[in-house]
Amino acid sequence: MLGCIWQYFYSSFLRFWLKWFLRHITGKCELQRICAGYKQGALRTSQIGKNCNKIIILTLLRFEEDVVDCVAQIMRHKNISEQKDPMFKVNLQQCLLQISGYNTLFAAVEDLRKEVFDSENEDHEKICGDLLMPSEKLESRITKQWGNIGFQGDDPKTDFRGMGMLGLVNLNNCGCAFQCRYSYAIVGINLTEMAYSLLRSGALKTHFYNTVAGKPEMQNFHQLYCYLAYEFNKFWVDEEPESIMEFNTYREKFHDKVKVYLQEPEVALILKLDAKN
Repeated sequence: MLGCIWQYFYSSFLRFWLKWFLRHITGKCELQRICAGYKQGALRTSQIGKNCNKIIILTLLRFEEDVVDCVAQIMRHKNISEQKDPMFKVNLQQCLLQISGYNTLFAAVEDLRKEVFDSENEDHEKICGDLLMPSEKLESRITKQWGNIGFQGDDPKTDFRGMGMLGLVNLNNCGCAFQCRYSYAIVGINLTEMAYSLLRSGALKTHFYNTVAGKPEMQNFHQLYCYLAYEFNKFWVDEEPESIMEFNTYREKFHDKVKVYLQEPEVALILKLDAKN
């Protein structure tokens, strides 16, 4: 109860006067103090996201050129001189690019996830046939050969239902991370779902803010997926489960482990391969 009263008092009265006091003492607004006081990355961008007017972010940050206009509007509204604080414009623009870019990336990932695998689509079939099984010629479109790389049935299209083309494109980009350990197709699609859920929840903001200076792109998401694929493979081997039937249990353990990593403000989930790999 006392905590709620304090939170209300702070948010309603104390915070306003504290900001007013600091503005007059330092000659800088809160956004300037954040840009100057936090180093580039998730610490700075997260604070900017918390303190920027949400209406401005939602209405203006749709395309890169709007970020430039948004920063100009903020500087006019806050009466910030570019001559007196030349780095503010650069730093704020980078933060807003990251914030808007994350939202744009999620929209692109969502569109790919919703794209249904179509066996009548030659491009889809090429990715699935030629690139997932480059060294083996398919006997027919529907064949038990698909089970050799971990699909559940004779037709892979049924396994892509939850993640759509996103699951297939991720497998195409990083299938090799599984191949020396176990049949990887269904495991890979499950890891796509993990990466997607982390992106949707906002948990990946720290990673992308720390590793991408501007707007994260689809390729950055695929790289994050490859990290998950490679690290899960190591995790699986280290844990030594009795059989693939325990996959769901170990998947959740790994998911929880990644979520703990992502709570670190300077986290960067970068794939680092051993020389032998």
